[in-house]
Amino acid sequence: MAGSLDSALHKAALAEKRGDIAEARRLLDAVLARFPANRRARAAADRLAEHAAQAEAAPFEDLSRLHARYAAGDHAAAAAGARALAADWPRDARVHALLGGALLADDDALAAIAALRTAIALAPGEAAYHSNLGVALRRTGRAADAEAAYRAAIAAAPDHVDAHFNLANLLGAQRRFADAFAAYDRTLALAPRHVTAWYNRANLHRTARDATAALRCYLALLDIAPDHADGLNNMGSLLIELDRPAEALAACRRATQAAPDNLKAWLNLGQAAEMAGALDEAQAALARAAALDPDDAHARAHLLFLEAYMADWHARDTFAALPIAAAAADRVIEPFVALPFEDDPTRQLARARVYAQSSFARTAPPLVPAAPRGDARIRIGYVSADFYDHATLYLMAGLLREHDRSRFEVRAYNYGPGDGSAARAAILPHLDAFVDLRALDDAAAVARVRDDALDIAIDLKGYTKGARGSLFVDRIAPVQIGWLGYPGSLGGDALDYIIGDAVVIPPGEEHHYSERVIRLPGSYQANDDRRAIADAAHTDRATFGLPDDALVLCCFNHPYKIGPREFDLWARLLHAVPDAVLWLLRPNRWAEANLRREAAARGIDPARLVFADMVPHAEHLARHVHADLFLDTFAVNAHTTASDALWGGVPVLTLAGRQFAARVGASLVTAIGLPELVAHGEGDYEATALALAHDRAALAGLRARLAANRRTMPLFDTARHARAIEAAYATAHRRRLDGLPPAAFDVAD
Repeated sequence: MAGSLDSALHKAALAEKRGDIAEARRLLDAVLARFPANRRARAAADRLAEHAAQAEAAPFEDLSRLHARYAAGDHAAAAAGARALAADWPRDARVHALLGGALLADDDALAAIAALRTAIALAPGEAAYHSNLGVALRRTGRAADAEAAYRAAIAAAPDHVDAHFNLANLLGAQRRFADAFAAYDRTLALAPRHVTAWYNRANLHRTARDATAALRCYLALLDIAPDHADGLNNMGSLLIELDRPAEALAACRRATQAAPDNLKAWLNLGQAAEMAGALDEAQAALARAAALDPDDAHARAHLLFLEAYMADWHARDTFAALPIAAAAADRVIEPFVALPFEDDPTRQLARARVYAQSSFARTAPPLVPAAPRGDARIRIGYVSADFYDHATLYLMAGLLREHDRSRFEVRAYNYGPGDGSAARAAILPHLDAFVDLRALDDAAAVARVRDDALDIAIDLKGYTKGARGSLFVDRIAPVQIGWLGYPGSLGGDALDYIIGDAVVIPPGEEHHYSERVIRLPGSYQANDDRRAIADAAHTDRATFGLPDDALVLCCFNHPYKIGPREFDLWARLLHAVPDAVLWLLRPNRWAEANLRREAAARGIDPARLVFADMVPHAEHLARHVHADLFLDTFAVNAHTTASDALWGGVPVLTLAGRQFAARVGASLVTAIGLPELVAHGEGDYEATALALAHDRAALAGLRARLAANRRTMPLFDTARHARAIEAAYATAHRRRLDGLPPAAFDVAD
């Protein structure tokens, strides 16, 4: 036996010596099959394997040179060199892996996949090759294959950090939140200081609307990397959303310090500073953002809107030059921001279309309407962030109270602040359900509302602050209607209808709306005929700094609605009526200072401007008793503010403009039976104001008519308005059941 073994080993050695490696390997394999523990045979076999590997391996120097090119960012040269090296050393997995990585970095994912598959075939146990293959597959949209590759990497090396990290990112993009967070847990357990994992995880928690977890992760990230600009910026943005202005301001300041040329950081700082009441800092931040990219219309528009809120008009006219279209979605001007600068429904619709196209994409599966229910009631859902002490709720509280619950099941879907106010508590008994969507991401919120099988969903936000338009883009009901919250079209196909009236949307103006127009009789605006007015008996004009014997002209609109056109005209009125004062709202000290300066520049004693502080709503209504005439603004009229004045007994002089927002005042005063207070042009507005200022008896007569009309005319007839809007809902619902598409219609009085 020993002789036979020695003979076989000798023959193997001779074969190796003459270069017949295959014969040597055959002989040694035969020996090891019979004598697996033989050390001489094992050593000879290992020597052959090492020599073979060396013969199949590319030179170290060549690989090092290509890796250096890759690291320097010359990916194309690295790929070309790796491809040439692979031709000479086709069985070196490292060369194919390098080729795959270089091709991937050079944006050729398809070729990278082929190279990485070759590397894996040669070295199936290399986890990094599987992980990189997953990255390449994901780039080509093959998410399932990418996930399989990441999991193969983890199977090969359970502690491979990049594989867990890449898997977490993929699962997060698919909104598989629980699985994604588990993968991030493993990543961070293996690499607790993995900055990008903390950052991505924080962002994913934010997407999942778990603000507490998101903040915890941002703070963990910043503990490791205190100057992580994107982390600071995103945390600041989240704190803005959470209405935590002091913390938001601190985070956003740090973000701009960490990245002084980051336009988004300056935009967020501007917003945080505005929330915190530091409007001068906000103005400087937005000016810096606009200067960083003079072509960014979004930044410029936000600066101009803030300055309008401060009554700073030095650059107001530049808005007209801002484009409607934009090169990127985050440069588009929000339609609401444009409202005070241009009374042009054609441009407003164009802006809305661009915004809708750039900001929203349908992501949910198509809505499958539920089969008709045995319950004959129409199930409606009001969707808003404003079910709290807010103007929208002041207006519609009476409607909710007056809804015919035998015909309608009324639900509210809230994604706004938690609120313990009396205003919210008052509506709850008048709802079949109050559903809180705040903790749900958009996909989950859509699914939650769809579970309720609404017949009609009513959007009360439109493009106002805090809106979640994606819910309506993804369809939560077979009929979707926009009403009350936003004075204009959304410019897309998310809403089937918009509710207006014959004044805000005159016949022939329907082409300015992407929605079909429903016209209510009277006014589109709801009002509550039980709105409480505080007792004003203990107050007099002196309480509010008003002269006892003056003609008090008031405008409690926010200053962003006031521009030079209005103020020039009001100044002329003050010149013509020496005993008149102008009573305005004081939401910030900059607006007061700027308006006083503008008055002085027009030859008006700044003391003739009296400013009213923000007070609780019932007290605000009560102080109207001390005003004589409300002067409306032009491009954006008073909305709830005008109804407040009329309910408080003050006639409202308004100018009928062109766009929805510029015709609301006309709708309201017409519905209260005072159409003579609708001016058609600035000259008419000024002449009417002067006539009333000089004819106090006529003004007193208007006040008396208003007092009588409050209880008889449509504007404050809450039950009548409820029947009208219910008729609108019923008609839209009937059309859908009959298989008819949405179509414009008027509701009969």
